[in-house]
Amino acid sequence: MTETADTLRLDKWLWHARFFKSRGLAAALVKSGRCRVDGVPVSKPARTIAPGVVLTFPKEDQVRVVRVVALGVRRGPAPEAQALYEDLTPPAPPKTQPNEQRVGGRPTKKDRRDMETLKGTR
Repeated sequence: MTETADTLRLDKWLWHARFFKSRGLAAALVKSGRCRVDGVPVSKPARTIAPGVVLTFPKEDQVRVVRVVALGVRRGPAPEAQALYEDLTPPAPPKTQPNEQRVGGRPTKKDRRDMETLKGTR
């Protein structure tokens, strides 16, 4: 089986490219309907893909956008898997500082001390 096919199942490619630890997890994501092939939602893991197709799917806390560059013959090591796709995912927005993120809620110990100083009770 050294010959390369022109197409490959979507769930198998996601597994070959190491986006998921098992083919079953990849198939479950596709079945949920949250995966898109060239912008069109798909819900069948057996959907065939070819090089040049753009895939969009959620992975952990971000939406991944990748272009299929090659089809894998096997699930090989990470450098081999990274050669199968081109990552088009936009960069994540910068994380805010913990103090900027906090809005309302219970004041911290420092906040309470600052309020006491302003009130003049300290």
